[in-house]
Amino acid sequence: MPKMKSKSSAKKRFRVRPGGTVKRGHAFKRHILTKKTTKNKRHLRGITAVHETNMASMAQMLPFAGL
Repeated sequence: MPKMKSKSSAKKRFRVRPGGTVKRGHAFKRHILTKKTTKNKRHLRGITAVHETNMASMAQMLPFAGL
């Protein structure tokens, strides 16, 4: 049996909270910001939780996170 490994990209992008939810950053905030409105950029600040419909794929990508 080969070793189970976590996806390296997922390790860098997600953190598991103590309650079992996973926090993530917002997309579309890295570049080409001049054509985006100030309101749009303001709402992309901060972090949010991964939706419950994606938690199965999160558990596959992070097998040791206890999801």
